[in-house]
Amino acid sequence: MNINTLVDPQKKCAPKPKSLGPVSSLEEHVNPDWWKKIFNSLYLKTDADVVGDSEITREEIDMFLSVLNLAQESKILDLCCGQGRHSMEVSRRGFKNVEGLDRSHYLIQKAKSVAKREGLNVRFREGDARKTPYSTDNFDAVFLLGNSFGYFETSEEDLRVLNEVKRVLKPWGKVLLDVTDGSYLKSNYQPRSWEWIDKHNFVCRERSLSLDDQKLISREVIVNDEQGVIADQFYAERLYTQESLQELLKKAGFSDVEVVNSIGSNSKRNQDLGMMEKRIIITANLRKEWTEPKKKVHAIQKDVVVVFGDPSKRDSLKPCGVFDDDDLYTIDQLKGALKERGEYSFKFLDNHDTLIQDLQRLKGKVDFIFNLCDEGYSNDPLKELHVPALLEILGIPYTGSGPQCLAFCYDKALVRGIAKDLGVPVSEGIVIKAEDVLFEVPMQFPVIVKPNFGDSSFGLNQHSVCHNRDEVVRAIYDIREGLGYDKPILVEEFLTGKDLSIGIIGNPPENYTVLPIIEEDYSELPSELPRMCGYEAKWIPDSPYWKIHSIAAEIPKDVEEFILECSLKMITRLECRDYTRLDWRMDAAGNPKLLEVNPNPGWCWDGHLAKMAALAGISYPEMIASILKSTDERITGAEPVKSSGPVPEFKFELC
Repeated sequence: MNINTLVDPQKKCAPKPKSLGPVSSLEEHVNPDWWKKIFNSLYLKTDADVVGDSEITREEIDMFLSVLNLAQESKILDLCCGQGRHSMEVSRRGFKNVEGLDRSHYLIQKAKSVAKREGLNVRFREGDARKTPYSTDNFDAVFLLGNSFGYFETSEEDLRVLNEVKRVLKPWGKVLLDVTDGSYLKSNYQPRSWEWIDKHNFVCRERSLSLDDQKLISREVIVNDEQGVIADQFYAERLYTQESLQELLKKAGFSDVEVVNSIGSNSKRNQDLGMMEKRIIITANLRKEWTEPKKKVHAIQKDVVVVFGDPSKRDSLKPCGVFDDDDLYTIDQLKGALKERGEYSFKFLDNHDTLIQDLQRLKGKVDFIFNLCDEGYSNDPLKELHVPALLEILGIPYTGSGPQCLAFCYDKALVRGIAKDLGVPVSEGIVIKAEDVLFEVPMQFPVIVKPNFGDSSFGLNQHSVCHNRDEVVRAIYDIREGLGYDKPILVEEFLTGKDLSIGIIGNPPENYTVLPIIEEDYSELPSELPRMCGYEAKWIPDSPYWKIHSIAAEIPKDVEEFILECSLKMITRLECRDYTRLDWRMDAAGNPKLLEVNPNPGWCWDGHLAKMAALAGISYPEMIASILKSTDERITGAEPVKSSGPVPEFKFELC
């Protein structure tokens, strides 16, 4: 037998270790920095029944990923990664932005070797978890797995680790900890045990609680049947309870702290599992602002002010009538995308009580406004056009379409009329005015009933599709009485073919980009429900309509060219600017018909425009950059001359 297989390669020439024999206090022999030396080849042997079991690793990653629900493009940090067993398994699942960091030179080198041999795209580094080499606001998720938390002498040092996690996480990033269940272990640890770890080596263990009852002190004496004692080592790990761990995470600034599971490991040696016997799985989210980037010396930047809806005011189009976590997350994703644009300097406005005065102060001190106030002034959708109208009056350039375009496109019947005038096909339909009590439905059923004015699928749900006149009357009643809508109602033939959308970024005819056409995939929708993408699909996660997916459209080339030709006609006639989305649907025979024109369409990271961009290989930050560039090119040379002086500072608060 080659005893060197159990010896740290860097220690082959070191004197043979001697056992201390019986000791009266384990705690007295623990070096505060024990974790700097213990994680070597011996560790991989003594704990191989868990850390070397690929089946256990796969089961753990199955659970961790199901809890976090991360996108494939997410940036993930496996902190205190050891030999990288979790990092590499995540990489095997198709995640391409995975990094691992650990203090042990031996384990990191082993991780690099395995990753290289398997061709895995994981970057491993050596480093201290309290001060990592990563940039601020870098990762979507950080893992602390395999009971790799609680090694330091004090809980304040553990808090430093969590503060470092907070620094490197992006806003709305997630942390997942897999930590020994301290409550369980205090009552169930084995004071003494021993086990064979292979045919020639065994380990004897002693354990006791620390004097303050907050740590479990462990001793391992590793013995070879020919060479005698190989190692006599002591270590101590802090015993966190569910409550104390939740408290520490909250102290570090995390929110939504949740214990999601309790797990154990199965030892194939059927021996002492020690600290791995029962563990807590706990997650938390991070709500923070993006860190203000350091400005480049002598860099020429354009000053841009972003205008949002007001999160402190009621928004009647949202399910609960207020900005919720999804809205705040969307804003943070946008701010993260803007952070990458070094050619611009951004400020943010969202207080509509002072919006008019704030915009007046900007005149002559800003290059342009990034108008993302699609909620409308004071979150009134009827006043979406008021924001660009105000900017027109003040003479401040801005992104997106002007007030007249927004007014036209808010009126679905008006858009239908313009489309007919241009020879663009639309479905059959009639307008029922508020005072109408008698009406005829001249087209064949089924039909769809929806408010003539509005967006965000307001008033459009599964009951909007009607198969007879009584259902039409009921749908009209629901819109008028249930939603308090007293404007005209549009009744159109319900098209049953492919549900399509096309996105255009830029300003035809000079410079513009056509994004891939997408279609809605209704394959997971129950067969009894009408195939439509309405309010439920956009706002109600518990609805069956939430299962709708957007996929690349499979349509004939001539149909695709026809849709593009008609779309360009519409945005030119309506004077849509910078970015536009047009919704189309095919009839049963495969003929496309225009449904809506959406100037200043949804700009969120998971919206239809972003989905189209992704199909073209354009990331969300790149899509936002394209919109900014289109605006910049359109207004270059025409904007007012900027006066001297800094752009006013604005307080941006999320309620």
